Amino acid sequence: MLERWIAFPLRFEGQIVPSENSDLSSFLGLKRMGRLKAVKPRVAALPPRIGHAAGDEQARHRERDATIGWRAWYKTARWQKLRLKILQRDLYTCQKTGVLLSGKHPAPNSPVVDHKRAHRGDERLFWDEDNLHAVSKAYHDSEKQAEERRRG
Repeated sequence: MLERWIAFPLRFEGQIVPSENSDLSSFLGLKRMGRLKAVKPRVAALPPRIGHAAGDEQARHRERDATIGWRAWYKTARWQKLRLKILQRDLYTCQKTGVLLSGKHPAPNSPVVDHKRAHRGDERLFWDEDNLHAVSKAYHDSEKQAEERRRG
């Protein structure tokens, strides 16, 4: 600061410049600036334009969880209870292939509770028990996904 370099009184337009103990900015009529506040970003997280590296499923799932709000419904206790109810109703049997759903993820015979009609964020369809059925992971990841891609 300029005040520290002044060791003797100076004159400025006939007035004595303040000593190092006084405030030069107030003497010159300058106002102090307040702190700048952080500005919140106006753009939400956008998905990458070129996609993820092959085999990076975790990054893809994190990306989808961050950008698609209804995906959080799958992590609720309500969904876990409904999922168990559907698996018990369907006797842990794939409703499309008849395979016994006894495997643990990621086994092909692990159970997946699937929506018969894609809900696409429609809460009524998401929680509708008549729209849910038990299928094997193998069926869900191949035939069901191909069918959904064809429908668009």
